[in-house]
Amino acid sequence: MDSNSLKYGVFSFIIPGLGQYLNGDKPKGLGMFAAAVVLHIFIWFFMNNVLGSGVQTLYHLYAGFDAYRNY
Repeated sequence: MDSNSLKYGVFSFIIPGLGQYLNGDKPKGLGMFAAAVVLHIFIWFFMNNVLGSGVQTLYHLYAGFDAYRNY
């Protein structure tokens, strides 16, 4: 396991898209960040409950795994 892939995975788990951006896939990173912002705003206004928290957590996990896998 490469330490950079783990580092980028953690970065992208905390801020979706950051790991992809640092990997060099800037358009995908910016797109994932924009999607995370829209998702968080939508959940804040319409699904502010346990289900919304679960959806946010799953998206963060996906973003972290994607950055880890694609390094």
